[in-house]
This record gives sequence, C-alpha cells and structure tokens, in this order.
Amino acid sequence: MSSALIRNWDPENLSFWRQQGQAVARRNLWISIPALTLAFAVWMVWSVVVVNLPAVGFKFSTNQLFWLAALPALCGATLRIFYSFAVPIFGGRRWTAISTATLLLPALGIGFAVQDPTVPYEVFVILALLCGFGGGNFASSMANISFFYPKAQKGTALGLNAGLGNLGVSIVQFVVPMVITAGVFGTLGGESQIIVKGGQPASLWLQNAGFIWVPFIALSALAAWFGMNDLAEAKSSFADQAVIFKRKHNWLMCWLYVGTFGSFIGYSAGFPLLIKSQFPGINALQYAWMGPLVGALVRPLGGWLSDKLGGARVTFWTFLAMIAGVVAVLQFLPSGGSGGSFAGFLVSFMVLFAASGIGNGSTFRMIPVIFLTERQRAAEGKGEYAREQAVRDANKEAAAVLGFSSAIGAYGGFFIPKSYGTSLAMTGGTEAALYCFIAFYVTCVAVTWWYYSRRNAPMPC
Repeated sequence: MSSALIRNWDPENLSFWRQQGQAVARRNLWISIPALTLAFAVWMVWSVVVVNLPAVGFKFSTNQLFWLAALPALCGATLRIFYSFAVPIFGGRRWTAISTATLLLPALGIGFAVQDPTVPYEVFVILALLCGFGGGNFASSMANISFFYPKAQKGTALGLNAGLGNLGVSIVQFVVPMVITAGVFGTLGGESQIIVKGGQPASLWLQNAGFIWVPFIALSALAAWFGMNDLAEAKSSFADQAVIFKRKHNWLMCWLYVGTFGSFIGYSAGFPLLIKSQFPGINALQYAWMGPLVGALVRPLGGWLSDKLGGARVTFWTFLAMIAGVVAVLQFLPSGGSGGSFAGFLVSFMVLFAASGIGNGSTFRMIPVIFLTERQRAAEGKGEYAREQAVRDANKEAAAVLGFSSAIGAYGGFFIPKSYGTSLAMTGGTEAALYCFIAFYVTCVAVTWWYYSRRNAPMPC
C-alpha cells in the first residue's frame, strides 16, 4: 500500500487489518500527531507572546493584549467549521500537508513583526487571526484519523491524536520562554531586544517565539505529503455530511464541548495574562505551561473512565468539578486590599484543567455512542441491510459531529480570555467573568443530566 491513494479500505475486516491496514493506519497516525502538536503550538503562541510585548516596547493596553490572546481562538474555531468537512472532500494526505504548511505564515510573520515596536496594532491583529490556522487543523485531523481505524480502536487512536496534539499548548508555553532568551538562529534570527529585568538590562529574542517552529512545520508538511494516504472510501460531499445540522444531539454535544474543550483552550490562552494581571509579582511563564500539560495528559483518562463508567456519567461529574474549581479560584483572587493566594489560585486552576481534560475525553466518547444508538433505533425491524447501513451512516455522522463540535467548542478559546479583558475593563476585576463561567457550567450539568445521564434518559451513553 505504497500508493498515496488507497482505493479499498476495510479496517473492520480482521484479516485485512492485521495483514495491511494496521501498519498503514499507524503510519498515518504517527505522522498526524506531530503535525497536530505543531498546530496547537502555533495556535496558542500568542498566549506567551502577549506577556512579553510591553517589555520590548509595544504600548498596547491590557484589553488589547487580551484581544490578541483571544483572536487566534476565534479564527481557529470558525475555520474548524470548514475544516471539519475538508478531509472527505480533498483527502486526508493533501489536506494535512497543506494545512500544516499554512502555519508557516503566522510563524514567520510573528518573527519579523515583534522586532519592530513601530509595527501597528492592526498588523498584530492580522497575525493573531492567522494563528487560527493552527486551531482549524484539529477538526480535520480528528476526522481523518477516525476513518483509518476500526470501531474497537477508534477511541484509543483519537485519544492519542488529540491528547498528544493538545500537548502543543503546554509545549509552546514551556519552550518559548526558553528560546527567547538566546540567539538560537544567530544572525539569521535578527538582533536581540534589550529589556530591564530585575533592575538589570537583559537581552530578549522575542522573534524566536515564531521562528522556532518554522523548520519543524516544514518537515511535518513534507512528511504528511510523502508519508500519509488519501482514502477513497472516505470521500463524501458536503451535502452528504450536512445531515448533522438536522440532528438535535449534534447541537447538544456542541454545547457540552464548549464547556469541556472550550474551557481547556480558553483557560490555556488566558492563563499567562490572567496570572500577570492578578499576581504581578509572579513570573507567569514559569507556571502557565502546567495547566495545559495536565489537561492534555488526562484527556485519554477521560475516554478510559467513560469506557468503564459511561461517558455521560463522567461528563456530569466533570462539570460539577469545574463549578467547584471556579468557586475555589474566586476564593484565592486578590480582593478588598488582600493580595490573595497564588498557591491556592494555581491549585484551583489545576483542578479546572484536569476536569476539562477528562471532559474532553468523555464527551468525544459520547458522540459515537449517541449516533450509533440513534441510527440503530431507526433501523430496528427493517432487516440486516438496514442494520449495516445504519452503522455506516452512524460512523459518517459521528465523524462529522466530532469535527463540527470541536469547531463550536473552540469558541471558548475566544470567549474566556476576552471575558477576562472585558471584566477587567468594566469592573476592575475578573470576578464577573468567573461568575458567568459558573452559570454556564450549571447549564451543562442540566443538559447532561436530562438528556444523557439520568435514569430513563432519552439517550443514555
């Protein structure tokens, strides 16, 4: 199976899977993972860059900085709507290679723009929007990998792709603070900027926040083009996939995924700037990477727990834990002349990141079960062919819903940091935003319980 286009693909056939399919699927997965990791890194690079812009001479307000942290998520979420339908139309190999290569635009653009403090804010807005390319890649990547694996192994494959891909958020917040302190690229990378740190002058190469990803993006795009495959079996028009817009459970799961993945990516984007605004004496970049790391690592645990306990039950308790986490954050924020407790604040956010990561896994486990159950109910009593067709339809619908719900969920990456900025601008604190988050999680608890987790729920999963 060396051909880029595979015309016959039947992973549910055990003989085919063992002899040919498994090796091909694994190769595509292991090329997909680093591409997705880089996509998340570029998507979230502004969460680190904005913290350093004032130090190198950019005179942007706090609200403007929160906008820059939020815009990549807004653009990425919107692109996911289109990316979620791209693989069946263009092919997984082509789309992975092209979408990965587009990450070069924001990576190079950031590298050049941050070297000149006279660059206008509007240019940074455009670059922040271009970073949304990285956010869009998740929807197409997950849809693509779902086609390669049999039902019995989809959960593990998707968990690895998503979980290791999500690590890009933690990697960017861990790697960038290190590479911007050294002239990694020598004279090719440009001159350093002089900043004041601890009362002493120090050199900073903020351009490395963008440049460091360029060689890896180029290699990953080439690997996808020459090493991945397109599946003829996965071809489908937009009209065929658009049936999901008529499915009630598509919209309900989109709402819940805003609560889980939206929280994960939103907290990741806003965490460094939130720390800096609430605890100015703390070096935000020393701690910002910890939350996304926790959330990414526990995502597979959410899928595993859902296999054992049921996805709806895990999701229900996840949202209760997130409510408790936000309540705890409120207790440790500075207020009324009190400096607050950074240790308590950090632990509370670790709970939020862990709960959101588990919820990411459990909600994605719910989707295939819901749509398989729904299609099988519709096919009851109509014969064997109807039953088999129900399974095929369910797989296509579930793949489309996985992509589309990831698109809607990603809007949380915009609303959370933007809510912080708006709350600070209007009230002088972030408490108003946090109370809104609690109210939203309450609605998620209610939806999960009513439709999926209560006794005699209409769609137990």
